[in-house]
Parts: sequence; C-alpha cells; structure tokens
Amino acid sequence: MAESEKRSPGANERPPLGPRQWPSWAGVGLAWLAARVPWALQRPLGRGIGAVLFALMRDRRHVARRNIALCFPELDAARQEALARASFGELGIGLFEFARAWWGSVAPMRGSVRVEGLEHLAAAQAGGRGVIVVSGHFTTLEISARLMCDYAPLAGMYRPHDQGAMEWAVKRGRLRYATAMFTRDELRPALKHLKQGGLLWFAPDQDTRRGESVFVPFFGHPAYSLTSTHQLARLSGAAVMAFSHVRREDGGYTLKLSPAFEDFPSSDATADTARVIGAIEAMVREAPTQYLWIHRRFKRQPDGRGELYR
Repeated sequence: MAESEKRSPGANERPPLGPRQWPSWAGVGLAWLAARVPWALQRPLGRGIGAVLFALMRDRRHVARRNIALCFPELDAARQEALARASFGELGIGLFEFARAWWGSVAPMRGSVRVEGLEHLAAAQAGGRGVIVVSGHFTTLEISARLMCDYAPLAGMYRPHDQGAMEWAVKRGRLRYATAMFTRDELRPALKHLKQGGLLWFAPDQDTRRGESVFVPFFGHPAYSLTSTHQLARLSGAAVMAFSHVRREDGGYTLKLSPAFEDFPSSDATADTARVIGAIEAMVREAPTQYLWIHRRFKRQPDGRGELYR
C-alpha cells in the first residue's frame, strides 16, 4: 500500500483550530516528531519511556497491578510485578508505534512482518460476504492494523476522541491506510459496508459507558462486555474472525487471522459475546506483556460492588 493518504469519507473535514484546541495540537506535533525517530531507536527509547510512566502514573500502575493479580493468580507477587513493569515497557514502545501508524512510515517494519491465516479470510469472504475482524486492546493495536492493511482492506470502528483536534488528526491518520472509519454511533454506514462485502475491524474488549453490554467471563471474572459483535453479525450477515498481533523480540510482528467462528451469530447475545471475549483472552495469554492492563476492565460487577480497584 502506498504511503500517500487514501481518499475516504472524512478526509476533507476542516481541522478545528480554536485556542482550546492548541494543547491537543501541541500533542499531535510531538507525536508527529516521535514518528520520525529512527525505527532502530524507537524500541529502546519506548522501554525507557515506559519505565518513567511506571514510576509516575501511580493510579494506572495500581490498575495494572490489580488486573494482573486478578487474571494471573497463579503467579507469585514477584512475577506479577515483573509482568506489570514489562507491560509499561511495551506501552512505551506502543506510543511510538501509534504515532508511526497514524503519521509516519511503516516501511522499516514491512520486511519483518509474518502474516498467517489469509486463507481463512478468503474462505470467510466466499460469495461476497462481509467479515468482522475482532481484536483486543493491545499496545500493538494500531501498528498491526496498518500493517495488515497491506494484505486486507480493513475499515475500522472506534470511539471518537473528546478533543476535536485529536479526533481530526487521528481519524485523518487512520484514513491513510483504512478504507473507512466509522464511529460507534455510525451503525448504518458500518452495516452497509459489511453488506457490500467489506471488512470491519474493531476491539470490543473494554468496559464502556455506551452500547448494549452483558457480563461474560474474562480470566474467570465477570467482565462487562459489548454485544456489538453479535449485533453487527446478526444485522449484516457477516462472518466473524479473530485477529491477533504480537510484537516479536526479533523486532518483527506476527499478524494472525483465525478461522471464522462457526454458527455465529446464534440467538444468544451473551453466549456469542462470551465466545468473542474468550478468543481475546486467548490472545492475551499468548502475549500478556503487550495487553493494555491500565484499563479498569472489571470496574463494574454484577452485584454493583465496583470495589476491585480500591
């Protein structure tokens, strides 16, 4: 795929330039510069930044520790702490990758990408069927989506940023490689895209305030999870498949598409959501340091306690 920006809905929107947006534009400018740091330096610098974040972000450090303790009780305290520290190092690398995916070049990464399962995608698309590609919130999320777009024309569904400048810049950055970007409220165009045989990628593994959700198991604990995969598949007739992505120690990336879920969707939204979240749990177990542990995944519980992070 060419590095030049694609033509897509939203590409001609004018950027918000008011004074209230200036701090966001400063952040965008800093990220644009970070995207131009030589690739060979980004991983060591990212791990260093991660160590600083671990020291400074007291609240998020606590959330990560608590999540890891809940999800990996079989690890002793020392190994849990090592996992938490390592996850912040991966987060630091991910910050460079986010910037590079949106506003930089991925040419240095392309030679070390391994892609598995494209035959499963072709099978799922048989007869012009649309495909929903589900992933989790890993620190490799954005860079892997951009790299996968070299092999499959993904569109994305996402939660928009509150700040107008950041929303404009990130959406424009994503439209450099995605065929389209739909907010979570743009259901009709997303369904139309799927019904026309398109691919729609998103990550349904966070506890959000909006959208129909149910409690399903995640590492043995009730996790409030969006039923959007079930709903989109039911309304569009699309197939659903899991997309995992791992940052390898040798500097490369492994992108893997699994076979489409069988008998999906069913008539049971909770059961279908449990299958999707179970697939994401399997991804996390494969690369636990690369998961975004700083999110309060278990902040809502069936009994209304909400005390797991106190």
